[in-house]
Amino acid sequence: MKLEVPPQLASAVPSGMYGRILAATPVVMAVIATMLAGLASSEMTRAQYDRALAAQQQSKAGDQWSFFQAKRLRGAFQRNTAEVLGAVCEVHALDPVALRAAAAGDRELTALLDAPAAAPALGYLQRGELPPIATAPAVEPKIQAALAGLERMKSDAEMAALLAPLTDQALVAQLHAAREQTEALDSATKPVNTLADQIDARLNELASATPGSAPTGGRSVRRDFSAARLRYTALRYETEAKLNQVIANLYELQVRMSNLSAERHHARSQRFFYGMLAAQLGVIVSTFALAARQRNLLWSLAAGAGLLAIVFAGYVYVYT
Repeated sequence: MKLEVPPQLASAVPSGMYGRILAATPVVMAVIATMLAGLASSEMTRAQYDRALAAQQQSKAGDQWSFFQAKRLRGAFQRNTAEVLGAVCEVHALDPVALRAAAAGDRELTALLDAPAAAPALGYLQRGELPPIATAPAVEPKIQAALAGLERMKSDAEMAALLAPLTDQALVAQLHAAREQTEALDSATKPVNTLADQIDARLNELASATPGSAPTGGRSVRRDFSAARLRYTALRYETEAKLNQVIANLYELQVRMSNLSAERHHARSQRFFYGMLAAQLGVIVSTFALAARQRNLLWSLAAGAGLLAIVFAGYVYVYT
């Protein structure tokens, strides 16, 4: 079946290539408007996604700040308790020999002290040190500069300039390294923590069972061990708090980057929407030109509006 254009419509369109181009102007403008509407909707969806992602990252950062605060408080409590204990009682450095002498006759405590991990664990408690872990990889200078800006509470514009050279992959890698440090510290300190808890619990049981024992044989050793354990635990909590602080700051950088990305996509969506309005204006003008048979001027305006919409959309897509 052949499609024929009615003579009254054909006479309203100029002949030749120029006439065909002008006749196709409303269709082209409608296609351009639809394309720009889709781009505007897509950019708005990406902006909403980035906002939701920033909220999730802020929640993770809040969790790390909560861990940081709790561990700092616990560390301060442990250190204060050790200082109070030293102020009201005579506390000496932990002596493994005296501890083993106090364990004489008690199989459970002797078995704990004879365990393979006992000697290094008591050494850490005696020196007030944590087990060594692998050194964390150096922080990239760009990330370090952004962290410094975050610590100094720089403005949003200044933080945007500091975050511009960063990539999501670099931040994710740095976060992974920070979490590995936390896991390494947990793995290294867990045997010491477990053994210290077991020895402390057994010393308390022995002291409760023999309340009249001599200070040199029971209470003094238990007090010295408790003080050493308190100092060690305080140091452990303080170190863990610092690691949680590093992770929280890295999450804060991710939040800032996601918010900046959301603002960028939102701005692009607005500009694509303006381009869509210009294309729709071209559709309206060209349609009225066809109806009024004022082809040359109005169609030229419609074509100009469409061309302007295309150029504007290209500028937004490339530079915004």
